[in-house]
Amino acid sequence: MVVNDRRKFWHNPQLDVRLMHAFHREYAYPRHGHDHFVICLIEHGVQSFTHKGTKYVTPPSGLILINPGIVHTGAPASAHGFQMRCIYPTEAHMQTAVTELTGHPNAVPFFREVRIDDPAANHDIWALHDALSQNEDPLEAESRFIATLAQLIKRYGEVRPAERPLGQEHTAVQQAKNYLADRFDQPVSLNELAEHVALSPYYLLRVFHAEVGLPPHAYLQDLRIRHAQRLIELGTSLADAALAVGFSSQSHLTRRFKQIVGMTPGQYARQIHHTGVWR
Repeated sequence: MVVNDRRKFWHNPQLDVRLMHAFHREYAYPRHGHDHFVICLIEHGVQSFTHKGTKYVTPPSGLILINPGIVHTGAPASAHGFQMRCIYPTEAHMQTAVTELTGHPNAVPFFREVRIDDPAANHDIWALHDALSQNEDPLEAESRFIATLAQLIKRYGEVRPAERPLGQEHTAVQQAKNYLADRFDQPVSLNELAEHVALSPYYLLRVFHAEVGLPPHAYLQDLRIRHAQRLIELGTSLADAALAVGFSSQSHLTRRFKQIVGMTPGQYARQIHHTGVWR
């Protein structure tokens, strides 16, 4: 089956960032530039592009980092085409990220490399693109956005800024956990959580993960799934359970439930209600 070229664009209103998911077998991007950064992950196939007069080839899992204003091209490198996920942060986004990274204001950071191979960054960018496009959880989207940009700046910025060292923040972390426990059924943003404990958003992410072993958004998802399990055990419908614990839809509950419990909520309900016990 021949797959035609396709592109889908999104705008995440929470973070005011654009993104794209595309497959190209025939279309070639002409020479062009952007007024924003370009962060692209090649998922399948092989892509080629020119950048400042040099031609690059990007294999599956390869990453592309392009600074604003730089003229470049893009095209399939084989007859099979290529699939990519792209995120387009602005200069303001990047400036915020470097300020969060260092703890004090800095100039807009720029990438010194245009083609990189980094499995950790690959995973982070895929997960960020997924969170932004699904637009299901504001805490996850905001957390992944600031963390991914900060780590890319730290590893690949022209000037590699030092990350602010961690301190002992047990009280703030406990306050954050309590805040999430009290509001597990409501949307919570990272900025809101950080303001509550009087820490900067990225610093809170780091100290929370260091002490709890999970980032705040994963801790919140775990809380929601535990409450959903109790509701399902009581016979609550899956749709009602999803809304009661703060998920935007039953499909969102199903997705997270399977990730954490290892089965769908429907499978869990059938097993519990059929036997009353685990087999």
